[in-house]
Amino acid sequence: MPTRLSATRLAARLAAKELGVREVAQAHLDRIATLDATLGAFLTVDPDETMRWADAAQAKIDAGEAGPLTGVPIAIKDNLCTAGVRTTCASRILESHVPIYDATVVRRLREAGCVMVGKTNLDEFAMGTSTENSAFQVTRNPWDFDRSPGGSSGGSAAAVAAEMAPLALGSDTGGSIRQPASLCGIVGFKPTYGRCSRYGLVAFGSSLDQIGPFARTVEDAALLAEAITGHDRRDSTSANHPAIATQALKSGTLRGARLGVLKETLGESTDPRVTQGVERALDALRAEGADVHEVSIPSIGYGVTTYYIIAPAEASSNLARFDGVRYGLRVEGKGHIGMMEATRAAGFGHEVKARIMIGTYALSAGYYDAFYLRAQQVRALMRRDLEAAFQDFDLLVSPTSPVPAFKIGELTSDPLALKMLDYCTIPANMGGFPALSLNCGFADGLPIGLHLMGPVLGDERLLQLAYCVERALPDATGRPPLP
Repeated sequence: MPTRLSATRLAARLAAKELGVREVAQAHLDRIATLDATLGAFLTVDPDETMRWADAAQAKIDAGEAGPLTGVPIAIKDNLCTAGVRTTCASRILESHVPIYDATVVRRLREAGCVMVGKTNLDEFAMGTSTENSAFQVTRNPWDFDRSPGGSSGGSAAAVAAEMAPLALGSDTGGSIRQPASLCGIVGFKPTYGRCSRYGLVAFGSSLDQIGPFARTVEDAALLAEAITGHDRRDSTSANHPAIATQALKSGTLRGARLGVLKETLGESTDPRVTQGVERALDALRAEGADVHEVSIPSIGYGVTTYYIIAPAEASSNLARFDGVRYGLRVEGKGHIGMMEATRAAGFGHEVKARIMIGTYALSAGYYDAFYLRAQQVRALMRRDLEAAFQDFDLLVSPTSPVPAFKIGELTSDPLALKMLDYCTIPANMGGFPALSLNCGFADGLPIGLHLMGPVLGDERLLQLAYCVERALPDATGRPPLP
């Protein structure tokens, strides 16, 4: 059945013409039609558009121009611009917005011959950790429909875990790829900051945002990363560095690999079941010859506090463009100021409004030095400490999420608890480090994510070791109990 196949196997069968691209695309559209009324992973599904992508991919195959992902279905987070297809950021203010251009990553997907099956749900403007902040619907976890898939890229993670697409794209500002990957039991990869163009990504925190892949295996994630990365002159933050290479992906070994386990991530705030699952995984890696040692980096304890000053500050600036004048929602009011106030009051949800106000306050005269400047200084300290640790270790290891998937609505009355769920993932964004989550076990039937972080521009080595880790862990590629 096409929906059961990995992206790698699917591409091979398509290239060999054992399957047709339309057949594969329709199988995934049928599965979306069957499951998504319950899961709520997609905001936009356009079968006609999907078949246009499928026909373009089939033409590549027929011309002998098939690549590693030609014909493979992919879901795209709905904060990435898609020409002619609605892009909402899960916000009322962009509910009817249809871009006239593709994000660079979307253009590269077209060039690779991928087939878009739909745009996925998220926390509004990627602000959240549960996909409960969407203006349109709540996304549910395929492992337990009463639980959250994480966020903000919860729609993409749920789509891949539920086999509605073998691949998906998300964005990661403080853990928004890796945390939902952990809660949904799949692979989520955030490349080094700058290795993947942000052109066409609706900005949240410009110094933190990075686009990356979801997949069910490390190999699939690596192939998608290779397809979307590389320098882009249209993005001023794009690193002048080639695309992530995958030719050496399978040639690594854990024997002699130096893994540093972050002591601060396995304390009292981490669910004991998660700690036990991670420790079992570390025992398996030791058995493969990995050199595993504990390392203490106290500065990462300031990560959440620092993040929730810097990210809202950048958001308050980035979201100023949504003013009812140029595009998106417009609500009439008294004069220009009244129209802006009415539009933003009606168009933005509670979480977005809160972060805009926090960010504006942190940047305001009299408070800039006390909050924003100090947060940037702590960020620099954290990055320095992590870079020093990479002098001794190939990877830094921790849980991805301190808890397994939590029940929908369980934490809505405790916003601090929700924000603390990014405790383990935020440090990678603060320093621009590449990081990946993969499944390492289960707690009462719910997935546990193992978080691997590498040095800046060490993406290839990180993926190579992650591939070895995946092969060493028997639970790395479990599937949820769905039809």
